[in-house]
Amino acid sequence: MFIKIIVKLPKTKEMVMKKKVLVPLATAFEEIEAVSIIDVLRRAEIEVIVASLNAGMLVKGANGISIQADVALADVDVSTLDMVVLPGGWGGTHALAEDATMQNILREMDKKGKNIGAICAAPFALNAAGVLKEKYTCYPSVEEEIQKDGYMGDAQMVVEDKNVMTSRGPATALCFALAIVKKLCGEEQYAALKAGLLATYCDEK
Repeated sequence: MFIKIIVKLPKTKEMVMKKKVLVPLATAFEEIEAVSIIDVLRRAEIEVIVASLNAGMLVKGANGISIQADVALADVDVSTLDMVVLPGGWGGTHALAEDATMQNILREMDKKGKNIGAICAAPFALNAAGVLKEKYTCYPSVEEEIQKDGYMGDAQMVVEDKNVMTSRGPATALCFALAIVKKLCGEEQYAALKAGLLATYCDEK
């Protein structure tokens, strides 16, 4: 006899209506960051739409790892999104900063007060769209390219200012993703996932 054990995360009021998050990928994105964000959010039962800036749906990262996108960025219905989150990687970041569709999505989300996230080099793309807020963090040296006051350095792994969340790089990606879960799904869901992932260090800064 086999006994099937199913462990379910607690349902919260914030989860009654499933949240939807866009994660756009461009060639040379940072794989650790992209996968951490997509994986952790899906564990929280958030609908994650992986969108490609490229003509094809298979997007190659900075270290040669490819991810299959769900849809082309141009086909995303922005009105249905609760948040957009940009992984880093300089090559991917520059593409996000130069892509008119991506930049318009960022401006539209910000205009409506919807949540925006970026990690590593990707705050550069937020700044290009004019949506990066006063307080932010990023990968060290990227702030020199952004040239904007308010850089928080390593004071916190995740910095939140108004509707914008930023983080530092690959090693903070898990904590960044968990912070997004907390923002969208609440404290209970965040605590359950953090414990399950053994990510108690995320509360250190």
